[in-house]
Amino acid sequence: MSDIAPVAEKVTVTDNALTRIEAILTKQKPGTVLRVAVSGGGCSGFQYEYNLVQETPTDDDLVLGHDKATVLIDSLSLEFMQGSEIDFVNDLIGQSFQINNPNAVASCGCGTSFSV
Repeated sequence: MSDIAPVAEKVTVTDNALTRIEAILTKQKPGTVLRVAVSGGGCSGFQYEYNLVQETPTDDDLVLGHDKATVLIDSLSLEFMQGSEIDFVNDLIGQSFQINNPNAVASCGCGTSFSV
C-alpha cells in the first residue's frame, strides 16, 4: 500500500472565462480577484458563489489565471470541483459563468446549483 495521496484533478478556466474575468477586474480596485466557492444551498444541495474580493491567496487556495484575471478556489470548495472547467458563455439566453463539473450528478435549470 502506498502512502502517496492521489493527485487531484485540475480545475481549468477557459480563455472565454479569463477574457471576461479580466474585463470585470479592470473596472475594480487594483488587487481584486474572483473567488469561486461552493456552499450549501440552492435547489440541488450545493451552489457556486462568485465574489470579487480584495484578498491575497492563502496557502490552501488554488490560484488560476494570470495577473489581470486571477481566480481563487479554497481547498474545501476544490474537493467538490475537482476536474471542473470554469467557462463564460454568451448565447441567446444570456451571458453567464458556467462550471462544467464532472462530479455533479444532478443540477438545476439555472446552472448554479448541483448535487454530488
